[in-house]
Amino acid sequence: MQFLEPSTLIEFLNWRYATKQFDPARKIPPAVWEALEDSLILTPSSYGLQPWQFFVVTDPDLKAALRPHSWNQPQVTDCSHHVVFATRRDVDEAFVDKHVARIAEVRGVAPESLAFYKDMMASDILNGPRSERVQEWAARQVYIALGNFMTAAALLGVDTCPMEGLDPAKYDEILGLPSKGFHAVVACPTGYRAEGDKYADMPKVRFPKSELIQTL
Repeated sequence: MQFLEPSTLIEFLNWRYATKQFDPARKIPPAVWEALEDSLILTPSSYGLQPWQFFVVTDPDLKAALRPHSWNQPQVTDCSHHVVFATRRDVDEAFVDKHVARIAEVRGVAPESLAFYKDMMASDILNGPRSERVQEWAARQVYIALGNFMTAAALLGVDTCPMEGLDPAKYDEILGLPSKGFHAVVACPTGYRAEGDKYADMPKVRFPKSELIQTL
């Protein structure tokens, strides 16, 4: 496997920015999009539970319906793929059992051998103090997926714009998420920057490394 040079990684991370203007005529090629979907699937999560679903909106009419509930930001309608990151509402015992069964299937072990792991998850997520805030926990997991997705996109030369400026309840309504068992948290228009987006070449504003990182 060929790994990136450190300088190459930083070059890509400096290249990416929260794209304000997408080129509506440019669409993400299928092979590139498939890799980005895989980056979502490969995102790590607590216990590996994956308490999420990713809704990819490409239909122009549906994007147009979402735009007024996204602070009327043009990225929603101009992007190639508008990704909505949602949490599961059914993080319950049945879902934990499903996860355990999947582990057993993929790794070729007996489900009974995972009893300790199942009990550990249940004692935390289902029955422990965190069970009262399980949706908050799930939302934090979603942000791991968002960050992973944006980094993967940058490495493939694809632009993104993380977007919290939206009305989750309206997103739920328009996309029919409650009946599917999910709740919108954040979105990410994805595509290619338009020529002339003044933000593309603006220097990134970050506090110095010495103020943000401490080695103990």
